[in-house]
Amino acid sequence: MNKVFKALNDQTRREILNLLKGKDLTAGDIAEAFQITKPSISHHLDILSQADLVTSRKQGQFVIYSLNTTVLDDLMQWIITLKD
Repeated sequence: MNKVFKALNDQTRREILNLLKGKDLTAGDIAEAFQITKPSISHHLDILSQADLVTSRKQGQFVIYSLNTTVLDDLMQWIITLKD
């Protein structure tokens, strides 16, 4: 759970998750939405992957990133238990 909180603690990573909410994207597609370097985007994607917030798959020469909502569901369930 700590990795999830670390990943969500950054505005850029939250914006990446928002982009992936609509559709699967390559790192290049994601980078086009930001004014930071591609290596920085790759670093953010690595942190999101380590937290299992995104998944990736190779398609030809590209890596396609997808939002993993399972982790978000688990997080929401945990937050709900705090309320009880």
